[in-house]
Amino acid sequence: MKESLREAAPILILLVVCGALIGGIAWWIGGGFQALQSGEARLLSEEPLTAPLKADELEAYQVDRVNDMNPIAVLETNKGVIEIELFDDSMPITAGNFAKLAEEGFYDGIKFHRVIDGFMIQGGDPNTKTDQVLTYGQGGPGYSIPDEHIEGELLTNVRGTISMANSGPNSGGSQFFINLVDNTNLDFNKPPLQSKHPVFGRVISGMSTVDAIGSVETGPANLPAEDIVIEKVTIRRDS
Repeated sequence: MKESLREAAPILILLVVCGALIGGIAWWIGGGFQALQSGEARLLSEEPLTAPLKADELEAYQVDRVNDMNPIAVLETNKGVIEIELFDDSMPITAGNFAKLAEEGFYDGIKFHRVIDGFMIQGGDPNTKTDQVLTYGQGGPGYSIPDEHIEGELLTNVRGTISMANSGPNSGGSQFFINLVDNTNLDFNKPPLQSKHPVFGRVISGMSTVDAIGSVETGPANLPAEDIVIEKVTIRRDS
């Protein structure tokens, strides 16, 4: 009898293991899998989206104008048209400065001189109207504006927002960037707090153009291999 039990032991162990596996699979297919599905899956607000984004994620970008009184900046580029609602209601200094420069023709002919796929596209430097590539990123309007660090639901560096580029506190002038993904780490009130770039508007049309610019080939210093030109900027006021 004992000999028979010893001989049967391996078979019994195998049956127990198989039973446990079958039970685990049944749990996963049933309530266990459903429990995982019901849990909230999200990115932390401090983490940027992974890039490059998938086609369906790019197409999903759709926002509405938040205030009909806000002006719309229409950027005509050699890659397409971008329309941006300027948050003049909440960021009057920064949005007003951009609108003023645009209406003076300051941005006409300026290039996007810094493009980082999965991050942002940067422009606004008048030096890019010249061939002095080594000076790109150093130009401005000849003055600086104070930083508008204001908290607000829309005033955060997320995909599609336009924000001020600067070299330190109160050093913004004409250079700006458009976020290709969520970059909330650039907000003044979120970690790591070293970067403080005020958001002053949001793309409401033409995000596909922004994404197309963001995917161009670049060389040293993230300079696009082909010229990406803002041919004309107009400010539309519907009121």
